Amino acid sequence: MNRPAVLITGAAKRIGAEIARAFGNAGWHVVIHYGSSAEEAEALSSELPSAEAIHCDLADSDAGVALIKRLSQQLGDWRVLVNSAAIFRNDDVTALDSQTYDRVMRINAKAPARLAQAFLEYARSDAGRRVINVTDQKLENPNPDFFSYTMSKHALSATIPMLAQGAAGPDDRVYGLAPGAILASHDQTEEETERSHVMNLLERKTGASEIADAMLFLAEGHLASGQTLFIDSGQHLLNQPRDVIYLAREDRAE
Repeated sequence: MNRPAVLITGAAKRIGAEIARAFGNAGWHVVIHYGSSAEEAEALSSELPSAEAIHCDLADSDAGVALIKRLSQQLGDWRVLVNSAAIFRNDDVTALDSQTYDRVMRINAKAPARLAQAFLEYARSDAGRRVINVTDQKLENPNPDFFSYTMSKHALSATIPMLAQGAAGPDDRVYGLAPGAILASHDQTEEETERSHVMNLLERKTGASEIADAMLFLAEGHLASGQTLFIDSGQHLLNQPRDVIYLAREDRAE
């Protein structure tokens, strides 16, 4: 196979699938990781010019490292790891839910950190390697909602400059990509989604294709290592006291 390869975690559905399509259509071999969405992953794999679907429970970070080692033996030009998989569950700023915290920290922070470490140790590419961690605009525009989730994204963000300084080689890059509100999430209705997704500086809905295009840009490594790119129509420049899910509901109720 003469295509460069990319592994995208959580690529069976939603933004991960959009990213997978973008890489596939750009000539990459796409490894589609999935947790429980086997049917969607296999369907997406058959849709792309060169792809494969692979299962791993990211709550088990040892299994994630084993996956990286196995793929490193199979992929001769493995250039990019995209850590996109995440779970988005709500708990309250006044009462952290231990079960929610443990699961989101394992999947949203610990797993991508260990995958990145293993990728930078074992993956092979003469073109240099790229780790791209999907974080969240909440890094700059925090609010009290989704307490454990937000902590997990801050923890993941902290790994980016550290990996860039201490684990990446001279031709490698480690990046963050921080989306804003892109697709319907949690328990949103369609009307709430449309209302909440324009609550940003440009008052426009940021498309999933914009995230995918930014991923392809970062895959070429034109930014200095350790940086985070915000794709959110300026949402991170605002000071929103609550998640836009609830701001939209409050706005409608008034």
